[in-house]
Amino acid sequence: MNTATFDPVGLSAKDFKTDQQVKWCPGCGDHSILVQLQKVLASSGATQHDTVFVSGIGCSSRFPYYMNTYGFHGIHGRAPAIATGIKCANPKLDVWVVTGDGDALSIGGNHFLHTVRRNVGLKIILFNNRIYGLTKGQYSPTSEFGTRTKSSPYGAIDHPIHPISVAIGAEITFAARAIDTDVHHLQYVLQRMIQHKGTAFLEVYQNCQVYNPNAYAFATDRETRLDHVVYLEHGKPLIFGIRKDKGIRVRNDALEVVDLAKVSPAELVVHDEKAENSSMAFRLAQMHYPEFPEPLGVFRAIEKPTYEELMMGQLEAGGQKEGAGRLEQLFMAGDTWKVD
Repeated sequence: MNTATFDPVGLSAKDFKTDQQVKWCPGCGDHSILVQLQKVLASSGATQHDTVFVSGIGCSSRFPYYMNTYGFHGIHGRAPAIATGIKCANPKLDVWVVTGDGDALSIGGNHFLHTVRRNVGLKIILFNNRIYGLTKGQYSPTSEFGTRTKSSPYGAIDHPIHPISVAIGAEITFAARAIDTDVHHLQYVLQRMIQHKGTAFLEVYQNCQVYNPNAYAFATDRETRLDHVVYLEHGKPLIFGIRKDKGIRVRNDALEVVDLAKVSPAELVVHDEKAENSSMAFRLAQMHYPEFPEPLGVFRAIEKPTYEELMMGQLEAGGQKEGAGRLEQLFMAGDTWKVD
C-alpha cells in the first residue's frame, strides 16, 4: 500500500490552521481530511497566498473557514464554476474545491461534469457519506438502494450515482479514492493530487456519525477490512485479503475474485493508472462490496493540456494577431443604438 512521505520545506501544518472553532460533530471524518490536508500542504511547499479553497453548501463546505488561505464559501453545487473562474483569472493559483455527495452530484452535477471534461486545473475533494447530513438525514445521490431515511421511510428507490464512475466516464485525467480512517494512505493520495496538472478528483469514504454511522463499516473494521478493500498500485497486480491470498482477474470479459492458490499470477489484473484508454479504470470503479473488494487508491492519472493553458494560449495568440484591445472599443463594436 502506498503511503505519504514528508519533507517539510518551511511552513508547518499549524500555519494552515485558522482561529475558527471547527464545528463538525465529534468523530466526523471531516476532521481527518482537514488535518491530513494541512499536513500535506505544508510538506509540499504550498503557501497561503497562492492557495484558494472554494466550497458550496453542506457540512464539508465549512472547510474554507478552517484553512488559513484564501477561501470562498459559494452556493449550493456551484463551487466548480466559481473555482473555474478563479483558476482562469489567475492560473498560478492552486485552487481546491471541497464538496459533498449531495452538493456535487445533485444540484451541482452539471457543474462537476463540465469541469471534469474541460480538464480545468482544480483539485476536487468529494466527502461521500451517502447522506444529507447538514439538513438532517435525507437520502443523497450516493445513498444505497433501499436506504431508509426521513425522506425515504420505505427505502430509497433511486439507484445510486458512483462518483468515480461518473468522473472516469467524463474522461477525467486523475481520479482516486481514499477512506478517512486510513490517514497515511489519504495523505499519499492528497500528495498525488497536488502533483497533478488538470482536474484531480478524490472521493473520500466517510461515515456520518449521526445519520449514517455504518455507511462504510466493511472498510473500517480493523479485523476484516483487508478482505473488503483492494489498494490500487501502479504496475502491481490486484491482490488483497488479510493473508494476501486473493486476487482479481478477467475471465470471459468480466472481473472476478480468485484464490491465489488456484490461479497463476500471470492471470491477475495488473493496475495501469497511466493507460490512455479508460475502460479498465471504469471497470475497477464498478467493483463494489460485497461482490468485490472496494478499490482504494489512484484509478487514473494521465496528462492532457489543461483548460486554462489552452485559454491563455488563445488569448496570447489573439493579442499577437490583433494587438492590445480596449474595453471601450469592445462595448461599441457592431450594431449600437441610443435610447432616449
